[in-house]
Amino acid sequence: MQQVSAVIPRRQHARSRVGAWFAAIAIALAVGAANMGVWQYLNPPIEAPVATGPIHGLAYNAYGRWDSPIAERYPSEADIDADMALLATYTDRIRTYTSGEFPMIPELAQRHGLKLTAGVWLDHRFGNNQKEITAVIRAAQSGAVERVVAGNETILHNIFTVSELTDQLRALRRELRVPVSTAEPWHVWMRNPSLVDAVDYITVHLLPYWEGVPADGGAVDYAMQRLEQMRKRFPHKHIVIGEIGWPSQGDRFDGVSTSPAAQAQFLREFLARVQNDPSIDYFLMEAVDQPWKAANEGRVGGYWGMLHADRTEKFSFDGPLFADPSWHDKAVLACLLAFGPLVWFCLAFARMRIVSRVAFALIAQAVASFVVWLVALPLDYYLRPVDWIALLVLVPSLTIMAGILLSHAFEFAELFWKGNLRREFEPLPAADPHHQPFVSVHLACCNEPPEMVIATIESLRGLDYANYEVLVIDNNTRDEALWKPVEAFMAGLGGNFRFFHLENWPGFKAGALNFALSQTDPRAEVIGVVDADYVVEPDWLSGYVGYFSDPSVGVVQAPQAHREWGRQLFRRMMNWEYDGFFRIGMHHRNERDAIIQHGTMTLVRAESLERHGRWSEWCICEDSELGLRLMKEGMRTVYIDRVMGRGLTPDDFAAFRKQRKRWAQGAMQIMKAHWRDLVRPGRLRRGQRYHFVAGWLPWIGDALHLVFALAAMFYTIGIMAAPKYFSLPITLFMVPLAVFVVAKVVIGPLLYMRRVPCSIGEIFGAALSGMGLSHAIATGVFTGLAQKTGVFEITKKGSKVTPGGSFGAVREEAMLLLGLVTCAVGMALTRLPNHVESLLWMGVLGLLAAPYLAALLCQVLSLLPERTEKAPAKVRPLPSNVVPIGASPRRPMIPAGLSPLAPAAAHSTQAR
Repeated sequence: MQQVSAVIPRRQHARSRVGAWFAAIAIALAVGAANMGVWQYLNPPIEAPVATGPIHGLAYNAYGRWDSPIAERYPSEADIDADMALLATYTDRIRTYTSGEFPMIPELAQRHGLKLTAGVWLDHRFGNNQKEITAVIRAAQSGAVERVVAGNETILHNIFTVSELTDQLRALRRELRVPVSTAEPWHVWMRNPSLVDAVDYITVHLLPYWEGVPADGGAVDYAMQRLEQMRKRFPHKHIVIGEIGWPSQGDRFDGVSTSPAAQAQFLREFLARVQNDPSIDYFLMEAVDQPWKAANEGRVGGYWGMLHADRTEKFSFDGPLFADPSWHDKAVLACLLAFGPLVWFCLAFARMRIVSRVAFALIAQAVASFVVWLVALPLDYYLRPVDWIALLVLVPSLTIMAGILLSHAFEFAELFWKGNLRREFEPLPAADPHHQPFVSVHLACCNEPPEMVIATIESLRGLDYANYEVLVIDNNTRDEALWKPVEAFMAGLGGNFRFFHLENWPGFKAGALNFALSQTDPRAEVIGVVDADYVVEPDWLSGYVGYFSDPSVGVVQAPQAHREWGRQLFRRMMNWEYDGFFRIGMHHRNERDAIIQHGTMTLVRAESLERHGRWSEWCICEDSELGLRLMKEGMRTVYIDRVMGRGLTPDDFAAFRKQRKRWAQGAMQIMKAHWRDLVRPGRLRRGQRYHFVAGWLPWIGDALHLVFALAAMFYTIGIMAAPKYFSLPITLFMVPLAVFVVAKVVIGPLLYMRRVPCSIGEIFGAALSGMGLSHAIATGVFTGLAQKTGVFEITKKGSKVTPGGSFGAVREEAMLLLGLVTCAVGMALTRLPNHVESLLWMGVLGLLAAPYLAALLCQVLSLLPERTEKAPAKVRPLPSNVVPIGASPRRPMIPAGLSPLAPAAAHSTQAR
């Protein structure tokens, strides 16, 4: 019977594992199928005629991917010969633009059966013009040239006047026995009939893109109408379409977009139109992409080819067309990229509700598709070495952004739906007073208002716990009016309240707390720490200390909470910004025993604190560093989301940003000191490593935001001053930033609405205050990475907010905002109004400017006065042995009958 009863649980476990595997694979497959469906929906087939038969002619430039006449890098004769062999499979005619640079083309074209319309490049360089003319005369005399086109849009670009060009054309016609023409857009011919008299035939350029006619909006019809208009105007001249085509990439022009699909649609429609009309003599613009043209014509100049610069086809002349020709391969790759991780996630978190697993899987699959799309995007462009250098900076940033999105998705999936958390704790029943562990509560203060510190001590007097002491350590406060009243107040308390004043004491708060350890009652089993502004609930110790009966527990943490914030707008915003972390982030971290220990409302096992190195005086976030260190030693942590004490919010935005900068700087100190344990298995569990790395990623994202803002301003200046050197696709900047912002705007408020008891307006206020901290966090990150040590700057609390004040605290944000706005205005003034890429880039600048605008708004709101109440608020009466000195609320409180004592290096007052 015992053997049978032992087999049953094993079978149940096996069935459970099989079910988990089945569910995981089913979710991953279903999400992958949905992913394929979304890709297909975004890339519907585009109707286009089938183009059969040979192409009448192709305009041809011989330059390859890295060739450029500007840089004097030219293709070899073997490369051109290979081109001739390739083009001969598409057409039997080609048109060139120069005869002097490639004198071998006529012979090579003739060898491959191609009829040549030879180009003569004419410009202001007289010597080069003579070289071109000599070369074309020699080629024509060899019988390898069918026609000549001398000059390419020289009237359009004001290189020659009509009379200057006609003189050169007539001179060339006298030298040649083949027809001679020049190439210009249709409107140049229409306006200059004398030019028609100087040529044997008309070579017209019909490029609807440059006239703002969309490819799917009648562009081919428009071109044919212009051709017919030319024929009617000049009925006795043969007309050759020297260029007709559409670019596959590049900026919009006059509202007209470019894409591989638009190019294929235009060319297939045109070829289907003319394939049965032998009277139309044309050359498609052009055979092969010419990336070098971007330097002169803008980004669009490099993408007119029917073939890529590597001589591969861009599209098929039959079959369906798609907006993204490779969408299917990208979709499959995204599915494969996500499948394994999704199966692992669904197995590892099989305890989560099905809706949570599906939600995370959908977001993760979307991120995978987004990454695949972004990685493939640069492959659609001809990027120069400088662009690839920029991508080396951009790709790691995109990787971090993807990591942040996935971490937010995980947090959302786990916390939005109830029932996913297993590790939740509540206060325990109070223990028998005769068996309570002894607790030593430490309160460190420096330059704090005495009435605030006394209020904290008063609350500690009211603890319903019998076996404890309170040590108040005032370190480095020089003004006796700040610490003497506290000392005097404590002198009248019981023997378990002791006061110490330290002068010139090292180590900031950690140094003061380490001194407190040296003075702690040896009976202490638990060390408690509270900040000097906290009013503690009576049952803090009685409800929390019981968890230390488990010898593996090293830390028991209560949430930070705040008071006296309701009458001032910005303090309300700060309160809810803080509350979000303790209602959302700490629960998420607690599930994997990876909470952030905080320096207030925290309890630590005394023996572990002593044995594992006390408080770290090198770190300005000594609390978080201690928590991580204890986790590395295998100690467990407990987070109880029950408010057991309330402190004061920072006085204003300047204090708020200073505090957050210190936290970010301290986080980087911790990361540098413990990075080996954070990135490799060992002393920390996998979930703990994840949360400490993923938890700091958003702060690193703020640092990257600053880098992006500075780079965007530099890039904008480059666009305006030297556009030919700045051709990195704007999509790579705009889309990730927009997606990142939208994801945070959606996920954050949804979690707030579910887990934080505040209104929609308060959610917006919390988001605004958090956004305004971006620059402070960024500077904290860079400072922490660059410096080994930091200065613990005290957060100003407890003063009254009055109207007015200085904006010096946000001058850096103001300068960045001014720079970004100036760049946006510069773009608006220097770019065409209907240039969509310019508008998109201005949108990028606006997104980058948002945190700096938020900082200025926060500064304004923090200086608003408190709201007055109709009835006076009740004030806690002062202790009977304390009387005020003077009328100012900031003046010290000195117990009656006591006079200031002489300062000492380590002055202790203990009531006896």
